[in-house]
Amino acid sequence: MLQYGDMPTGAPTLLLIAFSLVLGLYFGFFGLCVALVRRATGSTRLALAAAPFLWVAFELAAARITSVPWDQLGYSQVDNSIVNQLAPWTGVYGISFLLVAGNALVAAGFLLDRCEHRRTWGAAGVVLALLGTAGIFVKPTRPMATATAVLIQPNLDVASDNSWRGPGEWEAHIAEFTRLAAEQCKTYISGIPQTGAPNGEVVCPPYPIHPDLIAWPESPAPFEEDDPRFQQALIGLAREAHAPLVVGNIGTEFSAEDQGWRDYNSALVVAPDGARLGRYDKIHLVPFGEYVPFQRLLSFAHKLTGRVSKFTPGDKREVFRVNGHRYGVFICYEAVFADEVREFAQLGAEVLVNISDDGWYGDTSAPWQHLNMARMRAIENRRWILRDTNNGVTAAIDPYGRVRQSISRHRVDALPAEFGFRDDVTFYTAHGDVFAWLCAVVGFGIVGWSGRSLLRSL
Repeated sequence: MLQYGDMPTGAPTLLLIAFSLVLGLYFGFFGLCVALVRRATGSTRLALAAAPFLWVAFELAAARITSVPWDQLGYSQVDNSIVNQLAPWTGVYGISFLLVAGNALVAAGFLLDRCEHRRTWGAAGVVLALLGTAGIFVKPTRPMATATAVLIQPNLDVASDNSWRGPGEWEAHIAEFTRLAAEQCKTYISGIPQTGAPNGEVVCPPYPIHPDLIAWPESPAPFEEDDPRFQQALIGLAREAHAPLVVGNIGTEFSAEDQGWRDYNSALVVAPDGARLGRYDKIHLVPFGEYVPFQRLLSFAHKLTGRVSKFTPGDKREVFRVNGHRYGVFICYEAVFADEVREFAQLGAEVLVNISDDGWYGDTSAPWQHLNMARMRAIENRRWILRDTNNGVTAAIDPYGRVRQSISRHRVDALPAEFGFRDDVTFYTAHGDVFAWLCAVVGFGIVGWSGRSLLRSL
């Protein structure tokens, strides 16, 4: 916030404290509810049994009320091929439930009154933990890749002026765009960057080949849909590469309601012949980053948030048919909303494309957390995800959540990604957060019943 947000001194610290206090309330309420059940019923066993239901209920509340379901407990098992098999059924919430249930069993080994009960429950928790841990060493099958894409990583500095107004700047950047789009035969990392994963290499045949997709990420590039230079550049690139494009840009639309132009954080889809196939406008915007919520009530926030954008949220999720296959595109922060991403697969998307600009995170843990949440979306929907970012982590993720290919962060580069198409529908894709809502009903039902019993006893 201090480095990129142009905020006055002290504002980032105050906002960080306020943000942490609000999100910390979920953990406080979880502990409060477990304690309430224990006090009202006198049953440690019932309180521990309620814990996983309540944990999931509050994770759901964080996703639906404050819209920050960041790095939920279940994401810790994205590399656990046994435990994460729950995700196509329950979403990440089922994994969170299992983890808290296992911890509740171990806690029971310390808290229950009778010795035999402590041994039984504690042993069950240990066995569950051992079985779950074994999934780290079990490798699922490797689905066949049948298509190729070029994912461009422009590595633009989000803190710099990227207007490209100088002599020849636009032409130079477009030439670089075109050069990177042609990099189909090169080395890549066979796994996640900075983990010691080995290198692989795409060796092209001796005859010309054309990728099934070229992607440019969400980035600070001055790409605006109504700019004639931008339109001509996309037409020229699509025709030269004989490939469709997905390009992050600023979409515009005149609003009769507002009597003015609205800006959208968008992904433009272009056919191989240069024709415009459509545009996806980001629906779930980042509060205080891409818009100020409750603008009338929080009118002062513009003075605190510096370079906050004024995007309008999109209102429609759709898939785009390209060369006989259906693509679903979602943008950056939307990757953390499982129930929203699964709608693209529900609408028939055979592969998912996630364009993102993680440059705002710097060298914190956030880009890696963001990657893992996108990986869980692949597992939940059993879809390949092509993740194209401004400065990393750019990767091809298979339907089991494994990063099959990637490139190093903070480099101008392109990833020659291989992927496949799937049209099967998982239970989670079809029904969404049914399990999480069921947990909320059970958990809060127990709390309500306990609270009522406690009031009667007073």
